[in-house]
Amino acid sequence: MPVGTLASVKTLSPDDIEAAGAKIILGNAYHLYLRPGVDIIKQAGGLHRFQNWNGALLTDSGGFQVFSLASLNKITDEGVKFQSHIDGSYHFFTPENVIELQLGLGADLIMCLDVCSPYPCEQPRAAEDNRRTLEWARRCKTAFDQSDPVYPWRRFLFGIVQGSTYPEIRKISAETLIEMDFPGYAIGGLSVGEPVSAFRELAEFTLNLLPTDKPRYIMGTGTPEDLLESIGLGCDMFDCVLPTRNARNGQLFTSSGKMNLRNAQYADDFTPPEENCSCYTCRNFTRAYLRHLFVAEEILGLRLASIHNVHFYQDLMRQVREHILAGNYYLWKQNWLDRYNG
Repeated sequence: MPVGTLASVKTLSPDDIEAAGAKIILGNAYHLYLRPGVDIIKQAGGLHRFQNWNGALLTDSGGFQVFSLASLNKITDEGVKFQSHIDGSYHFFTPENVIELQLGLGADLIMCLDVCSPYPCEQPRAAEDNRRTLEWARRCKTAFDQSDPVYPWRRFLFGIVQGSTYPEIRKISAETLIEMDFPGYAIGGLSVGEPVSAFRELAEFTLNLLPTDKPRYIMGTGTPEDLLESIGLGCDMFDCVLPTRNARNGQLFTSSGKMNLRNAQYADDFTPPEENCSCYTCRNFTRAYLRHLFVAEEILGLRLASIHNVHFYQDLMRQVREHILAGNYYLWKQNWLDRYNG
Protein backbone atom coordinates (compact mmCIF):
# COMPACT_ATOMS: atom_id res chain seq x y z
CA MET A 1 0.00 0.00 0.00
CA PRO A 2 1.41 3.41 -0.91
CA VAL A 3 1.32 5.59 2.20
CA GLY A 4 -0.87 8.70 2.08
CA THR A 5 -0.49 9.81 5.69
CA LEU A 6 -2.26 13.16 5.29
CA ALA A 7 -4.74 12.07 2.59
CA SER A 8 -1.98 12.47 0.01
CA VAL A 9 0.78 10.23 -1.30
CA LYS A 10 3.43 12.92 -1.43
CA THR A 11 3.87 14.55 -4.89
CA LEU A 12 1.40 12.12 -6.53
CA SER A 13 -2.19 12.53 -7.68
CA PRO A 14 -4.81 9.78 -7.34
CA ASP A 15 -4.52 9.27 -11.13
CA ASP A 16 -0.77 8.67 -10.74
CA ILE A 17 -1.37 6.05 -8.05
CA GLU A 18 -4.11 4.34 -10.04
CA ALA A 19 -1.92 4.33 -13.17
CA ALA A 20 0.79 2.57 -11.17
CA GLY A 21 -1.66 -0.23 -10.41
CA ALA A 22 -2.39 0.40 -6.73
CA LYS A 23 -5.83 -0.66 -5.51
CA ILE A 24 -5.50 0.46 -1.89
CA ILE A 25 -3.62 3.21 -0.04
CA LEU A 26 -3.01 3.95 3.62
CA GLY A 27 -3.99 7.02 5.61
CA ASN A 28 -3.18 7.88 9.20
CA ALA A 29 -5.96 8.51 11.71
CA TYR A 30 -3.67 10.37 14.13
CA HIS A 31 -2.54 12.94 11.57
CA LEU A 32 -5.96 13.33 9.95
CA TYR A 33 -7.53 13.81 13.37
CA LEU A 34 -5.20 16.75 14.01
CA ARG A 35 -5.71 18.25 10.56
CA PRO A 36 -8.03 18.80 8.84
CA GLY A 37 -10.12 17.02 11.50
CA VAL A 38 -12.69 14.27 11.16
CA ASP A 39 -15.62 16.71 11.01
CA ILE A 40 -14.28 18.29 7.83
CA ILE A 41 -13.76 14.88 6.24
CA LYS A 42 -17.27 13.77 7.21
CA GLN A 43 -18.70 16.95 5.66
CA ALA A 44 -16.84 16.04 2.45
CA GLY A 45 -18.52 12.62 2.41
CA GLY A 46 -15.62 10.59 3.79
CA LEU A 47 -11.94 10.23 3.13
CA HIS A 48 -12.37 8.62 -0.31
CA ARG A 49 -14.31 11.59 -1.61
CA PHE A 50 -12.20 14.14 0.27
CA GLN A 51 -9.02 13.01 -1.50
CA ASN A 52 -10.76 11.82 -4.70
CA TRP A 53 -9.55 8.24 -4.37
CA ASN A 54 -11.78 5.53 -5.85
CA GLY A 55 -9.86 2.55 -4.49
CA ALA A 56 -9.81 1.06 -1.00
CA LEU A 57 -8.44 2.81 2.08
CA LEU A 58 -6.80 1.53 5.25
CA THR A 59 -6.24 3.78 8.24
CA ASP A 60 -3.70 3.18 10.98
CA SER A 61 -5.05 3.81 14.47
CA GLY A 62 -2.30 6.09 15.73
CA GLY A 63 -0.53 3.38 17.71
CA PHE A 64 2.69 3.85 15.79
CA GLN A 65 2.60 7.59 16.48
CA VAL A 66 2.38 6.72 20.19
CA PHE A 67 5.67 4.90 19.61
CA SER A 68 7.38 7.41 17.31
CA LEU A 69 6.35 10.53 19.28
CA ALA A 70 6.98 8.98 22.71
CA SER A 71 8.26 12.24 24.21
CA LEU A 72 4.83 13.83 23.60
CA ASN A 73 2.56 11.20 25.14
CA LYS A 74 1.58 9.37 28.32
CA ILE A 75 0.06 5.87 28.15
CA THR A 76 -2.35 4.49 30.74
CA ASP A 77 -4.80 1.58 30.67
CA GLU A 78 -7.54 4.03 29.73
CA GLY A 79 -5.76 5.33 26.64
CA VAL A 80 -3.10 7.74 25.43
CA LYS A 81 -2.77 11.39 26.36
CA PHE A 82 -0.64 13.12 23.77
CA GLN A 83 0.53 16.56 22.80
CA SER A 84 0.07 17.69 19.22
CA HIS A 85 3.33 18.01 17.34
CA ILE A 86 1.68 20.85 15.40
CA ASP A 87 0.52 23.33 18.05
CA GLY A 88 1.25 21.70 21.42
CA SER A 89 -2.42 21.17 22.30
CA TYR A 90 -3.36 18.12 24.39
CA HIS A 91 -5.61 15.27 23.24
CA PHE A 92 -6.69 11.86 24.51
CA PHE A 93 -7.12 8.69 22.45
CA THR A 94 -9.05 5.72 23.83
CA PRO A 95 -9.82 2.47 22.00
CA GLU A 96 -13.43 3.63 21.72
CA ASN A 97 -12.84 7.09 20.28
CA VAL A 98 -10.18 5.79 17.88
CA ILE A 99 -12.80 3.44 16.41
CA GLU A 100 -15.27 6.32 16.21
CA LEU A 101 -12.60 8.44 14.51
CA GLN A 102 -11.75 5.84 11.87
CA LEU A 103 -15.41 5.11 11.16
CA GLY A 104 -15.90 8.84 10.68
CA LEU A 105 -13.04 8.91 8.19
CA GLY A 106 -14.77 6.13 6.26
CA ALA A 107 -11.83 3.78 5.70
CA ASP A 108 -12.56 0.28 4.43
CA LEU A 109 -9.99 -1.36 6.73
CA ILE A 110 -9.37 0.07 10.19
CA MET A 111 -6.92 -0.89 12.91
CA CYS A 112 -7.19 -1.41 16.65
CA LEU A 113 -5.36 1.00 18.92
CA ASP A 114 -2.16 -0.70 20.06
CA VAL A 115 1.12 -0.08 21.87
CA CYS A 116 4.19 -0.56 19.67
CA SER A 117 7.17 -1.50 21.85
CA PRO A 118 10.51 0.11 20.95
CA TYR A 119 13.66 -1.79 20.01
CA PRO A 120 15.47 -2.81 22.09
CA CYS A 121 12.85 -3.52 24.75
CA GLU A 122 13.11 -5.39 28.06
CA GLN A 123 10.78 -8.39 28.37
CA PRO A 124 8.67 -6.98 31.24
CA ARG A 125 7.87 -3.86 29.24
CA ALA A 126 7.09 -5.88 26.10
CA ALA A 127 4.71 -8.05 28.12
CA GLU A 128 3.01 -5.00 29.63
CA ASP A 129 2.69 -3.31 26.22
CA ASN A 130 1.11 -6.48 24.85
CA ARG A 131 -1.27 -6.83 27.82
CA ARG A 132 -2.48 -3.30 27.16
CA THR A 133 -2.70 -3.91 23.41
CA LEU A 134 -4.90 -6.97 23.94
CA GLU A 135 -7.20 -5.17 26.36
CA TRP A 136 -7.51 -2.30 23.93
CA ALA A 137 -8.26 -4.78 21.12
CA ARG A 138 -11.21 -6.14 23.13
CA ARG A 139 -12.51 -2.64 23.70
CA CYS A 140 -11.99 -1.70 20.04
CA LYS A 141 -13.91 -4.74 18.86
CA THR A 142 -16.79 -4.05 21.26
CA ALA A 143 -16.97 -0.44 20.11
CA PHE A 144 -16.80 -1.52 16.46
CA ASP A 145 -19.47 -4.21 16.82
CA GLN A 146 -21.83 -1.80 18.59
CA SER A 147 -21.28 1.09 16.16
CA ASP A 148 -23.87 2.42 13.76
CA PRO A 149 -22.92 2.76 10.07
CA VAL A 150 -21.56 6.17 9.08
CA TYR A 151 -21.25 5.41 5.36
CA PRO A 152 -23.07 2.85 3.18
CA TRP A 153 -20.14 0.45 2.70
CA ARG A 154 -18.70 -2.39 4.72
CA ARG A 155 -15.69 -1.88 6.93
CA PHE A 156 -13.37 -4.38 8.60
CA LEU A 157 -11.40 -4.18 11.84
CA PHE A 158 -7.96 -5.80 12.13
CA GLY A 159 -6.25 -6.83 15.36
CA ILE A 160 -2.52 -6.15 15.78
CA VAL A 161 -0.04 -8.68 17.16
CA GLN A 162 2.66 -7.19 19.38
CA GLY A 163 5.39 -8.68 21.58
CA SER A 164 8.65 -7.02 20.51
CA THR A 165 11.39 -9.65 19.96
CA TYR A 166 9.92 -12.22 22.36
CA PRO A 167 8.27 -15.22 20.63
CA GLU A 168 6.47 -16.31 23.80
CA ILE A 169 4.77 -12.90 24.07
CA ARG A 170 3.89 -12.85 20.38
CA LYS A 171 2.34 -16.31 20.77
CA ILE A 172 0.10 -15.05 23.58
CA SER A 173 -0.79 -12.00 21.51
CA ALA A 174 -1.68 -13.96 18.37
CA GLU A 175 -3.66 -16.67 20.16
CA THR A 176 -5.67 -14.13 22.16
CA LEU A 177 -6.51 -12.06 19.07
CA ILE A 178 -7.54 -15.19 17.15
CA GLU A 179 -10.02 -15.98 19.94
CA MET A 180 -11.56 -12.53 19.36
CA ASP A 181 -12.12 -13.57 15.72
CA PHE A 182 -11.00 -10.54 13.70
CA PRO A 183 -11.44 -10.64 9.89
CA GLY A 184 -7.70 -9.91 9.46
CA TYR A 185 -4.53 -9.68 11.51
CA ALA A 186 -1.63 -7.26 11.43
CA ILE A 187 1.86 -7.85 12.79
CA GLY A 188 3.17 -4.76 14.52
CA GLY A 189 6.41 -3.95 16.28
CA LEU A 190 8.67 -5.02 13.40
CA SER A 191 10.84 -2.78 11.20
CA VAL A 192 11.49 -0.58 14.24
CA GLY A 193 15.27 -0.98 14.28
CA GLU A 194 15.79 -4.69 14.89
CA PRO A 195 18.37 -6.61 12.77
CA VAL A 196 17.14 -8.09 9.49
CA SER A 197 17.73 -11.60 10.81
CA ALA A 198 15.51 -10.91 13.83
CA PHE A 199 12.82 -9.37 11.61
CA ARG A 200 12.62 -12.43 9.40
CA GLU A 201 12.72 -14.91 12.26
CA LEU A 202 9.93 -13.09 14.11
CA ALA A 203 7.89 -12.58 10.95
CA GLU A 204 8.01 -16.29 10.16
CA PHE A 205 7.19 -17.26 13.74
CA THR A 206 4.23 -14.89 13.95
CA LEU A 207 2.82 -15.62 10.50
CA ASN A 208 2.76 -19.32 11.34
CA LEU A 209 0.53 -18.55 14.33
CA LEU A 210 -2.13 -16.70 12.31
CA PRO A 211 -5.00 -18.19 10.27
CA THR A 212 -4.16 -18.81 6.63
CA ASP A 213 -7.71 -18.06 5.50
CA LYS A 214 -7.60 -14.44 6.65
CA PRO A 215 -5.37 -11.54 5.52
CA ARG A 216 -2.01 -11.27 7.28
CA TYR A 217 -0.41 -7.83 7.24
CA ILE A 218 3.11 -6.83 8.31
CA MET A 219 3.00 -3.12 9.12
CA GLY A 220 5.70 -0.68 8.00
CA THR A 221 7.84 -3.11 6.01
CA GLY A 222 9.12 -1.98 2.65
CA THR A 223 12.46 -3.13 1.19
CA PRO A 224 12.01 -5.36 -1.87
CA GLU A 225 14.02 -8.08 -0.11
CA ASP A 226 11.82 -8.01 3.00
CA LEU A 227 8.65 -8.00 0.93
CA LEU A 228 9.61 -11.01 -1.17
CA GLU A 229 10.90 -12.99 1.80
CA SER A 230 7.77 -12.19 3.84
CA ILE A 231 5.48 -13.15 0.97
CA GLY A 232 7.33 -16.45 0.81
CA LEU A 233 6.43 -16.92 4.47
CA GLY A 234 2.74 -16.27 3.77
CA CYS A 235 2.23 -12.53 4.29
CA ASP A 236 -0.46 -10.81 2.21
CA MET A 237 -0.27 -7.06 2.89
CA PHE A 238 2.35 -4.39 3.46
CA ASP A 239 2.72 -0.63 3.71
CA CYS A 240 5.81 1.54 3.80
CA VAL A 241 6.90 5.11 3.08
CA LEU A 242 10.16 3.80 1.57
CA PRO A 243 9.22 4.01 -2.15
CA THR A 244 8.16 7.66 -2.02
CA ARG A 245 10.53 8.85 0.71
CA ASN A 246 13.55 7.42 -1.09
CA ALA A 247 12.27 8.86 -4.36
CA ARG A 248 12.22 12.35 -2.86
CA ASN A 249 15.84 11.83 -1.85
CA GLY A 250 16.83 10.91 -5.40
CA GLN A 251 16.88 7.11 -5.13
CA LEU A 252 15.12 4.88 -7.63
CA PHE A 253 14.34 1.20 -7.20
CA THR A 254 15.04 -0.88 -10.30
CA SER A 255 15.09 -4.60 -11.01
CA SER A 256 18.91 -4.47 -11.04
CA GLY A 257 19.22 -2.61 -7.74
CA LYS A 258 18.93 0.89 -6.30
CA MET A 259 19.97 3.90 -8.37
CA ASN A 260 21.13 7.14 -6.77
CA LEU A 261 20.27 9.80 -9.32
CA ARG A 262 22.58 12.45 -7.88
CA ASN A 263 25.63 10.40 -8.84
CA ALA A 264 27.84 12.09 -11.44
CA GLN A 265 27.85 8.98 -13.64
CA TYR A 266 24.32 9.84 -14.79
CA ALA A 267 25.12 13.41 -15.94
CA ASP A 268 25.34 12.35 -19.60
CA ASP A 269 23.37 9.11 -19.44
CA PHE A 270 20.49 9.50 -21.87
CA THR A 271 18.93 6.09 -21.30
CA PRO A 272 15.66 5.60 -19.41
CA PRO A 273 15.93 5.12 -15.65
CA GLU A 274 15.00 1.47 -16.23
CA GLU A 275 14.81 -0.38 -19.53
CA ASN A 276 11.52 -2.15 -20.25
CA CYS A 277 9.67 -0.19 -17.57
CA SER A 278 6.29 1.10 -18.73
CA CYS A 279 5.85 3.88 -16.16
CA TYR A 280 5.38 7.49 -17.27
CA THR A 281 8.84 8.48 -16.04
CA CYS A 282 10.74 5.77 -17.90
CA ARG A 283 8.73 6.26 -21.09
CA ASN A 284 9.46 9.98 -21.28
CA PHE A 285 12.66 10.96 -19.47
CA THR A 286 16.32 10.03 -19.14
CA ARG A 287 18.64 9.48 -16.22
CA ALA A 288 20.52 12.63 -17.20
CA TYR A 289 17.37 14.73 -17.03
CA LEU A 290 16.29 13.30 -13.70
CA ARG A 291 19.76 13.93 -12.26
CA HIS A 292 19.60 17.52 -13.52
CA LEU A 293 16.25 18.02 -11.75
CA PHE A 294 17.63 16.79 -8.42
CA VAL A 295 20.87 18.75 -8.69
CA ALA A 296 18.90 21.88 -9.62
CA GLU A 297 16.38 21.16 -6.81
CA GLU A 298 13.43 21.19 -9.19
CA ILE A 299 10.23 19.78 -7.66
CA LEU A 300 9.44 17.82 -10.83
CA GLY A 301 12.31 15.48 -9.98
CA LEU A 302 10.62 14.40 -6.76
CA ARG A 303 7.39 13.72 -8.60
CA LEU A 304 8.93 11.74 -11.48
CA ALA A 305 11.03 9.63 -9.13
CA SER A 306 7.97 8.93 -6.97
CA ILE A 307 5.93 7.88 -10.01
CA HIS A 308 8.63 5.39 -10.94
CA ASN A 309 9.09 3.92 -7.47
CA VAL A 310 5.38 3.42 -6.81
CA HIS A 311 5.05 1.80 -10.24
CA PHE A 312 8.09 -0.39 -9.53
CA TYR A 313 6.58 -1.70 -6.28
CA GLN A 314 3.16 -2.31 -7.80
CA ASP A 315 4.69 -4.10 -10.78
CA LEU A 316 6.79 -6.22 -8.42
CA MET A 317 3.63 -7.28 -6.61
CA ARG A 318 1.97 -8.04 -9.95
CA GLN A 319 4.86 -10.37 -10.81
CA VAL A 320 4.59 -11.96 -7.37
CA ARG A 321 0.92 -12.81 -7.92
CA GLU A 322 1.65 -14.26 -11.35
CA HIS A 323 4.37 -16.57 -10.07
CA ILE A 324 2.38 -17.67 -7.03
CA LEU A 325 -0.42 -18.73 -9.38
CA ALA A 326 2.09 -20.39 -11.72
CA GLY A 327 3.47 -22.41 -8.80
CA ASN A 328 7.11 -21.30 -9.20
CA TYR A 329 7.28 -18.40 -6.75
CA TYR A 330 10.28 -19.54 -4.73
CA LEU A 331 12.48 -20.15 -7.78
CA TRP A 332 11.44 -16.84 -9.34
CA LYS A 333 12.02 -15.01 -6.04
CA GLN A 334 15.59 -16.23 -5.73
CA ASN A 335 16.40 -15.37 -9.34
CA TRP A 336 14.88 -11.92 -8.91
CA LEU A 337 16.82 -11.23 -5.71
CA ASP A 338 20.08 -12.44 -7.27
CA ARG A 339 19.62 -9.94 -10.10
CA TYR A 340 18.49 -7.14 -7.78
CA ASN A 341 21.52 -7.60 -5.52
CA GLY A 342 23.94 -7.74 -8.41
